[in-house]
Order: sequence, then C-alpha cells, then structure tokens
Amino acid sequence: MRTDFDTDLQERLTRYAAIDTQSDETSATSPSTEIQLDLARLLVADLKEIGAEDVQLTEYGAVLATIPATVEGAPVIGFCAHMDTAPAYHASGVKPRVHRAYDGGEITFPDAPGLVLSPDVAPYLGEKIGDDIITASGATLLGADDKAGVAILMTMARALLADRAQRHPKIRLAFTPDEEIGRGVDARLPADLGVDFAYTLDGAKAGELEFESFSADGAVVTVTGVSAHPGWAKDKLVNALHLAAKIVQTLPQVTLTPETTDGRDGFIHLYALSGTAAEAQVKLILRDFELDGLAAKGALLRQVCEAVAATEPRAHVTCEIKPQYRNMRYWLEKDMAPVELARAAYRDAGLDPRSVPIRGGTDGSRLTEMGVPCPNLFTGMQEIHGPLEWISVQDMALATKVCLSLVTRAAQA
Repeated sequence: MRTDFDTDLQERLTRYAAIDTQSDETSATSPSTEIQLDLARLLVADLKEIGAEDVQLTEYGAVLATIPATVEGAPVIGFCAHMDTAPAYHASGVKPRVHRAYDGGEITFPDAPGLVLSPDVAPYLGEKIGDDIITASGATLLGADDKAGVAILMTMARALLADRAQRHPKIRLAFTPDEEIGRGVDARLPADLGVDFAYTLDGAKAGELEFESFSADGAVVTVTGVSAHPGWAKDKLVNALHLAAKIVQTLPQVTLTPETTDGRDGFIHLYALSGTAAEAQVKLILRDFELDGLAAKGALLRQVCEAVAATEPRAHVTCEIKPQYRNMRYWLEKDMAPVELARAAYRDAGLDPRSVPIRGGTDGSRLTEMGVPCPNLFTGMQEIHGPLEWISVQDMALATKVCLSLVTRAAQA
C-alpha cells in the first residue's frame, strides 16, 4: 500500500545511498574516513531546511538535532541511525535503481550480468509484490544499511516539524559514523544525546523488534617468525604465514564459523589474514549471545595459538582479545518499557511485533550498555553488505508510521 511518505523516502534513500561513506577499521581518526562527513554535512543542511533545532556536527563526526516537544512532562526520546556503510564490499559509485510495482519475477543488474535477485534467492522478496523495490546496479552494495534508517528518521522529522498539532515529546536525533566497525558510539554521545531512552533504526524485516544482540569481542593474532633469504633458509627460516595458516586451519571449521551457524549459535569469524614470511596477522571476531559462550570462544582461540606456537619455539605468537559490545538484553530485560512502547506502536501500524535476537550488534548495543536503553526497530533492508542488497519503499513507510505512532504514544504516557 502506497503512502504519503513514499516519495520522500525514495528520494532521500537514493540521494544518500549515492554518497560513499565506507568506514575503515585501520584508521585511527574519528570518523574513520573523511568521506563520511560528506553525508554528515548534507544531513546538517537537510535538518536545518526542515526546521530542526540544535543541529550540530560533533567533533567525533555524529550529527545531532532536536525536534521540540509539543507536550510537556513526557520522556525525551532518541532515534539513531548510522551513516557509514560496511567495508565488506564495494561502496564507491553506488547507482540506486527503483523497480516500481515489483511483479514477483527476477531482478537483474546492468553492471553485473548474470547476477539475479528473485524470491528463490530472497524469499522475503516474494512477499513484496506490488511494492517499489530499490537496489544498486550490481557493482556495489546499496547502503540501505543504514541509510534506510537515516531516510526514515529524516522523513519522520519532516512530518513532525510540518505538523505542530501532533502531540509528541522532545525528540533527539543522532546520525552516527563508524557503526560498521564497532566505533559508532563515542563516549561523549550518551551525554550529548540527553535522552531517557532511544531506538536505533537498523533492523530488517517489517515487524521485527530486537532487544537482544550478540556479545562481541575482536581478536588480533600476531605471528612473528624468523626471516631468512629463501635460497639459504634451511634450518633458519620460520615462516610466519605458515604458522598463521596452521592456526586458522586448527580452529573448528565445521561447527564454529558464520557459514555453518545460525539461530542462537555463536561463531569465530576469520575476516582478515595478512603479512609476510617474517610477520603475519590474523584478525577475527568472536560472537555469542551469552558471556560464558563468548569467553569459551576466546579461550579456544588462545589454546589453539599456544598449541601452534609450541610446535616452533623460535616463533612468537600473541593473541590480543578486546571487548566490542555486549548483549543489550542484559540491561533491557530489567526495564522493558521502551520495548513495550514499541510493540504498541507496531500494532498501531497493523504489524504483529516479532522479537528475534540480532546475529550482530547495533549502536543500540553500546548505548544500552552505557546507560541509554535502546532497542532496535526495523527498516526493511535485506541482503545487506553485498550486491544483492535491496529494500521495499513501503517497508520504510511502515517504519516511519511506527516511529510517528511511538512518539504519539509516548506523549500520552
């Protein structure tokens, strides 16, 4: 069903998605890439144009703004979406394409002959016959993760600022950088945001409401070997790459990787292997819904590193594991009021709210841990982090309606 929001949502997503905002975990700056500020500055201009107040671009690259309250005494609510796109796939030169009134057949891509999106590949797409579907051109990801969330919040803000008769509390908006590399929530953000609770717009299927995420650690294994000229290397060379490969191969391949797990299973994911014969580095992420399971995966990784190191005393192997985020359920289950408010708003929009654990994390995971309760709402984005990424404009419109209903209900609390 088409709504008054469709045109605004489509225009905003296609405009925002065309801007390259990939983050970079190897960078020490905040934001990690200067190009993220291209979108940030555009959002500052768009927010001022629609009449938002307190619009600012912070030192750490987040865009903040206020929609003033039309009622007093209600809680201050925050809404968050992230501006960056994943480093996992090409994101430069995104060319969004709108497939109007999708007919249920195959969607092809002009920049990737042979690439096909269909309900056989993505069953949820089969539920979207008649919807307007947005994809990229096949050479890049789309970036609906999370520019769909950005577009939804901007559309909500525009609607509220244009209708001062609608009752709602003070609303704070935050558009963050670097979520995809786990650095979206700067230590200053909770205080700068200044809300009683918040919601991220970073979820998938319409009707999904998430208040449980993975707990996450990141690991870097460094292997230092002994360098020698290969022509005279006998009994001298200790090849760091060989030892790094042995560590990877010793880790469980059948039961503990992303491609072999689902549901509530955790995993150890190798995502980067680099170096030379002299020194090599292995980067992994560890995920589990429970802290004891996460600790067990860290212990397993350390055990494998120690065992491989023992096979070659001349080598030096280190395994550094750092926390990234924690399951937001640990805090939200103590006060489910923000979740229940969202559930009521879903029902107002004709949706049956479904709570499923996120096999990942959001800025809401960090915000919740830092004292700002922050469940995650759907946007409609699908097949993210790859060339088949797509989204229904009508799913985005449903998410906008949910947000509007949510703030109306909050004004009555």
